[in-house]
Amino acid sequence: MSRQRRAALIGAIFAVAVTIFLAGLGRPPLFEPDEGRYAEVAREMLAGGDFVTPRNDFVRYFEKPPLVYWTTAAAIRVFGRDEFAARLQAAIFSAGQVAVTADLGAAMFGLPAGVLGAAALMLSPLFFAFARFATPDPALAFFMTAALAIFWRAAHPPGFATRRSRNLMLGAAAMLALGTLAKGPVALALVGAIALAWLVQQGRVRDAIRAPWIGCIAVYLALVVPWFALAAYRNPGFLSFFIIHEHLHRYLDNNEHQWGPWFFIPIVIGGAWPWVFFVPFAFDAGRQESLSATEAAEDGNPLEFSKLCLKSAKIGPAIAYLSIWFSVIFVFFSIPASKLGEYILPAFPSVAILSGLGLTRLPRFGHKLRTEILFVLATINIVLTVAVTVAAFEIRRSLVVAIGNDAIVAAGALAVVSLAALAIAWLRREAVTVWPIAGALAIGMMVVLGAMAKAREDAEPFTSCRKLAHDVSPYLDAGCVLASYRHQIQALPFYLEKREVLIGYRGELAPFGDSADAAPTFIPTDRRLAGEWSSRPCVVVIADQRDVTHLEALLKPAPTIIGREGKKVALYKGSMASSGRGSSARPNLIEHFPGRPDE
Repeated sequence: MSRQRRAALIGAIFAVAVTIFLAGLGRPPLFEPDEGRYAEVAREMLAGGDFVTPRNDFVRYFEKPPLVYWTTAAAIRVFGRDEFAARLQAAIFSAGQVAVTADLGAAMFGLPAGVLGAAALMLSPLFFAFARFATPDPALAFFMTAALAIFWRAAHPPGFATRRSRNLMLGAAAMLALGTLAKGPVALALVGAIALAWLVQQGRVRDAIRAPWIGCIAVYLALVVPWFALAAYRNPGFLSFFIIHEHLHRYLDNNEHQWGPWFFIPIVIGGAWPWVFFVPFAFDAGRQESLSATEAAEDGNPLEFSKLCLKSAKIGPAIAYLSIWFSVIFVFFSIPASKLGEYILPAFPSVAILSGLGLTRLPRFGHKLRTEILFVLATINIVLTVAVTVAAFEIRRSLVVAIGNDAIVAAGALAVVSLAALAIAWLRREAVTVWPIAGALAIGMMVVLGAMAKAREDAEPFTSCRKLAHDVSPYLDAGCVLASYRHQIQALPFYLEKREVLIGYRGELAPFGDSADAAPTFIPTDRRLAGEWSSRPCVVVIADQRDVTHLEALLKPAPTIIGREGKKVALYKGSMASSGRGSSARPNLIEHFPGRPDE
């Protein structure tokens, strides 16, 4: 295939991924707390005109670098303040990662493996979910994947001696710089560790000396330093907090989201299912030279065969590169106690390419072995369907009926397409190709992912504040105080374009509470709340249902309930006549935005 036709195919894959990720992107409300936080920081950049110092609820907020805030702010400027704009960057970066995966897979193992790897990545449950979720993780994953793909091409023999390879290394450095601006220096640390480990494994450490390291460092610093230097100049103590607290302390000592070292094993298997099932067969490089593997293939034992593939394969440079890629990221994020599922996203392209390669090798196996392999897959999925169906009855009873229905549809689709793939493999005894089998699995995963998207919408009362914001909006005239009791509802300021006063708050904004511009955000005690409630003409307090009785006794005059969503309740003090004024009396946020630190 010519370079032009290959580029056109990669572009078509990108377009398909964009279409899938953008479909219905703006329908679900912002998920609490993450989506509301990142959307609001971007909105406040636009509101205040300060694109150097990120702010959350008008409090300086340095947990993440600004690149994702910048891209989200641009989307809000173009498309308006809504969920679609908040999530757009995640969808575009994820589609870009699918395209890079297709190109890298094709360069390593041929176009079929690249296309199937892209499909496996695009239709993996975890990847799909975060492609439609407003966090910095898709951006980080994209830039790391791009850097690793570029490095692979640069390191291709004859190595780093040619001008083309040196230019590619400069491109990889630029991707690492953008990854650093997306989520921090973890991009540089992980990609550097993967590249170095692979060069050592290949016995090519001396070859790497010829790489243009001075130029790479210059490119990286030229892109990274300006924002860090300006942020540090405007905000004393920023560098210490960002590097020491946000990265070293959070990696070593953070007690949030505590999980054991096994956490990412089910995340990877479930998040990449069913494609991850085919990864062991990618290691069949030495099958024809392996007598034991040949005997296993003739015996038709797929489990024993997959084990022998791993043991007897002649691991080439590409498979070694993908294996190191996955292993370094998996081990790095498994060490700390604090873990979230999205941390593993940068490792998924390696899994997807190996899955695509494993699928391309199915036609090499005998008819009996192919049928046995897909029979095992179908059996696993049928068992999963039964388990999910049983669990759905509890979901229906305790949450929302539709969520249980969506879970059954997703699991049932997996079982049906697995049986379809098994039937295709059994019927096509001669001249079998992998495309009908992969196509059946892809169609089934489309149904699964559609059910996942529907379940997210159905879970709105438990995961968002959009309805609650709609309920309280008519009561919030220009002088009204909006407050949350003992928690922060991250999306409220985004939906209502108003500062959220935090009462008795001990969360992640607390370290920034000493700054002068943060003072209006915090009410430290119930006594202070009672004073504000009695002295101001209009106050809305959002509280958990469990705190309502306490607040009704504390607040005089007694509050009126004006809205509910899930376990959240809105309490109101003010003239009910004000509800007829709607939301037109909202304040001009640019006028009320706290001054920049250098003013």
